[in-house]
Amino acid sequence: MLEIRWHSRAGQGAVTGAKGLADVISGTGKNVQAFAFYGSAKRGAAMTAYNRIDDIDILNHEKFMNPDYVLVIDPGLTFITNICEYEKPSTKYIITTHLDKEELLEKKQDLKGKEVYVLDCIKISQETLGKPIPNAPMLGAFIKISKALELDFFLESFKKVLSKKLSQSVIDKNMEAIKRAYNEVK
Repeated sequence: MLEIRWHSRAGQGAVTGAKGLADVISGTGKNVQAFAFYGSAKRGAAMTAYNRIDDIDILNHEKFMNPDYVLVIDPGLTFITNICEYEKPSTKYIITTHLDKEELLEKKQDLKGKEVYVLDCIKISQETLGKPIPNAPMLGAFIKISKALELDFFLESFKKVLSKKLSQSVIDKNMEAIKRAYNEVK
């Protein structure tokens, strides 16, 4: 089973990102879960979202997991929450930050020796969408690092998911953000 934990602030799109990822992956025949845990329901409050992906039925419905991937879409949460909680030795971290990887590892010592990838999802979303909603760029980075799906397949499938709620111009901007993040994650 593949387990993913998202660290975000309410309003940054982690729940939408987790649900969108689940929608796309469920189209491949896999079983999926997407759910969230909110402390406070206020915009800006720290929260987590989760995905589980498996070829067989997923019977575990608890929020507890040992994530294969930790996706941090709010840079500040890297330093004020325990993003390494319940990690596996093989957990991969994809972190939104304006810092390069070496600077981040110097400031966040408990990530040293772990598989860490960085990109600035906030900047990408500001420049492509015009607002700081970093979920789409994080999905692009996740697709690149996880190799869970081919980029073109993900983009076409995600367009269908987005078309239920968004205009074509917003969908196009999201596609641009995903592609850019896919190419910029290091």
